[in-house]
Amino acid sequence: MAATDTLSPLRSLMASHSPPLDALMIPSEDYHQSEYVSSRDKRRQFVSGFTGSAGLALVTMHEARLWTDGRYFLQATQQLSDQWQLMRMGEDAAVESWIADNLPEKAVVGVDTWCVSIDTAHRWEHAFGSKQQKLVHTSKNLVDEIWTERPPAEVNPVIIQPVEFSGRPVGEKLNDLRGKLIKEKSGALIVTALDEVAWLFNIRGTDVSYCPLVHAFAVVTSGDAFFYVDKRKVSPEVQAYMMRNRIEVRDYDRVGTDVTLLGSNGLTSSFESPQRSESSSYGNGSDSTGTGNSTEGKECNLIWADPGSCCYALYSKLNPSQLLLQQSPLALAKALKNPVEMDGLKKCHIRDGAAVVQFLVWLDKQMQELYGASGYFSEAKTKEKERPSESNKLTEVSVSDKLESFRASKEHFRGLSFPTISSVGPNAAIIHYGPDPKTCSELGPDSIYLFDSGAQYADGTTDITRTVHFGCPSSHEKESYTAVLKGHIALGNARFPNGTNGHALDIIARVPLWKHGLDYRHGTGHGIGSYLNVHEGPHLISFRPQARNVPLQASMTVTDEPGYYEDGNFGIRLENVLVIKEAKTPYNFGEKGYLEFEHITWAPYQRKLMDLSLLSPEEVTWVNSYHSKCREVLAPYLNDTEMAWLTKATEPISA
Repeated sequence: MAATDTLSPLRSLMASHSPPLDALMIPSEDYHQSEYVSSRDKRRQFVSGFTGSAGLALVTMHEARLWTDGRYFLQATQQLSDQWQLMRMGEDAAVESWIADNLPEKAVVGVDTWCVSIDTAHRWEHAFGSKQQKLVHTSKNLVDEIWTERPPAEVNPVIIQPVEFSGRPVGEKLNDLRGKLIKEKSGALIVTALDEVAWLFNIRGTDVSYCPLVHAFAVVTSGDAFFYVDKRKVSPEVQAYMMRNRIEVRDYDRVGTDVTLLGSNGLTSSFESPQRSESSSYGNGSDSTGTGNSTEGKECNLIWADPGSCCYALYSKLNPSQLLLQQSPLALAKALKNPVEMDGLKKCHIRDGAAVVQFLVWLDKQMQELYGASGYFSEAKTKEKERPSESNKLTEVSVSDKLESFRASKEHFRGLSFPTISSVGPNAAIIHYGPDPKTCSELGPDSIYLFDSGAQYADGTTDITRTVHFGCPSSHEKESYTAVLKGHIALGNARFPNGTNGHALDIIARVPLWKHGLDYRHGTGHGIGSYLNVHEGPHLISFRPQARNVPLQASMTVTDEPGYYEDGNFGIRLENVLVIKEAKTPYNFGEKGYLEFEHITWAPYQRKLMDLSLLSPEEVTWVNSYHSKCREVLAPYLNDTEMAWLTKATEPISA
């Protein structure tokens, strides 16, 4: 069913629902509040036709609106039919405000509460309260009811992530987690985020494209651990591994029932547990309010749930007085890379950088031979050439596939970490552009080419963006590229005291662009997983308020990716992955300790796109030092031709 055919049958189901619905919310997320979801969970995409990873659809009896953020404004404008109205987050009213202002009193708004977080549902309910509007859990997911060709659930095996890559055995992680439960007077943690389940149990999977994850929940108590998954995915080897680690495997669909049991202190394991005792009771709502005459151990009775990732459906099965609603302790633990994870990340980024250089060498040669381009280094006029044949032409998709092939040749390669953003000219202005093989553009010598890409390796996850030009870039393109480069350098060179958050640092990357009246509509940095999600929290560098929530800490990773996008013309972005480490400063004001960044991404910046007159001596020195390091770390992975190209690409510059 095409997106344009979905609204009428949805509205029929809304009208016949009990109670009848005035509006239906269709989030992007799955049952685990994931950013990237499996094909069968792309309900918002199916309904609206918009393919971006972030957004929310609202269908009323007479209107259809889609909310998305600044990364996707241009893309949504191109993909939405005239039945839909785009709502720009940060510019237009938020969805809950729009509903409160535009729907009648006592309006009923439906949503599948498995697909919405506790925080989001509470925010909506608060906004609806002024007009006695009501948020209700739909009896079924109404999109699933009309999606007749919805992809089936795949049965992909659970894979054990060995300690040689994870760095820590499961037992250690569970012990640490239980210590945090005691500290917070909690007897249990509900784990719903897929990457947290994978990290905690040292498992990986292939249930979500580009993310090595398994569709699963977990519950950890003071004495037991439960793993909720489609048991068909669990091999005898994995079952034995779980038993050795005292983790009970249960059916995925049983999590709702077990959370209810958790609330009544009735959840028990089949393992004989000497640790389980009176002191491990949890879920006693009366004790959590302080009215019980419990021992010190019995006070550990709260059930911990992360309000940002735990779905409202599970929350609704518990008494609010039983709950500790705060960020999962696994989020920060996962973000702080252990030495083995850090070593793996650095090594995989070197291999990945070699693949990017090999791709650039190949692409430079192809552009010159097929299109008469002056190439990566020269600004000479393009030579007149006949258009290449259909089988030989370079498209956004064909070159992206070639880049993937270079990565696939590297040790421990497991796949891409997200769909490659391979974009030429005006398409590069679409921040999260996704080329379609049927409609994608052909490369040309007179346009900027931006590629944002990454890979999953068994020892780490990568994410890199480079912007290049194989012809003669305009002075405006050079000025814009240089402003982005200056912001990229400035952030990477920042030093800051412990306790600083990413909201405070975001401005550093923007100031060089602001001087030219330029800016960008996305955050500047996100964490990177260790063979996990390419976008990892809980920290980020951004102008968005949530960037204030978590201070940056040593052993975190974060990207550095300012950009500039000119609708209809071009886009520029430069991105490296950084590691946060302790800085050696001559002084230590306030005894706080200071932090700095270390680059672990290795690929050259294009000299031809730089306006050297705009670079300070310190910036010139930094570029030369970075390029020297590129030559040093990538040399073992390149042949003589590739190394000669890299040597030329990294020749010292001077202002």
